[in-house]
Amino acid sequence: MHVHVHSGRGEAKFWIEPTISLARSHGLSKREIEVIQDIIEERKDDIVDHWRRHFGSPS
Repeated sequence: MHVHVHSGRGEAKFWIEPTISLARSHGLSKREIEVIQDIIEERKDDIVDHWRRHFGSPS
């Protein structure tokens, strides 16, 4: 499970499970990555819920 983040400056991909971690990024500063990761951590339950509703729960 992962999430993509896009901005005018760049983009990043974060793994959500088993733990939140940066998969890759382009054009974003270390600080921007930290802020994005903080937001993902705060919203993890919502992200997982939306992911499962969109893609379905694994068996």
